[in-house]
Amino acid sequence: MKHFLLATAFVLPVAAFAGESAPGAHFILNWDLNGDGHVTLAELTEKRGDVFYTFDSDDNGILTPEEYSYFDDARAADMEGQPAEAQGRMGKVQQGMILSFNDTDGDGSVSRDEFLSRTADWLALVDRDGSGDVTEADFGPRE
Repeated sequence: MKHFLLATAFVLPVAAFAGESAPGAHFILNWDLNGDGHVTLAELTEKRGDVFYTFDSDDNGILTPEEYSYFDDARAADMEGQPAEAQGRMGKVQQGMILSFNDTDGDGSVSRDEFLSRTADWLALVDRDGSGDVTEADFGPRE
């Protein structure tokens, strides 16, 4: 039951936020844990831990390919209604969540340690302006 509730919480904010037009605003809303407009490495790590916990349905510390498919489905639902963002400005966010990015040992499953160890690399992908955190500026047009 806990996984259903957390998965629902992971996906539902898009409906409440669907009218927001600022690129990356949905990401900031969900990942900026202290509400200061900056998503830090610590916040990304904490939230990725929560996401991992949500989809590790048997609580064994490993996301199997089947569990990862549920994660893929939830991310697809989260991006529903914003297909241009999924392929565009949010593409780097999506890239940092896929199995191949997180499966560092190539065994087809992702351990919690693997998933969390990729957080800094994910931050580097998304942090287009090199500020060391993620803000709405990282989703805006290139200058």
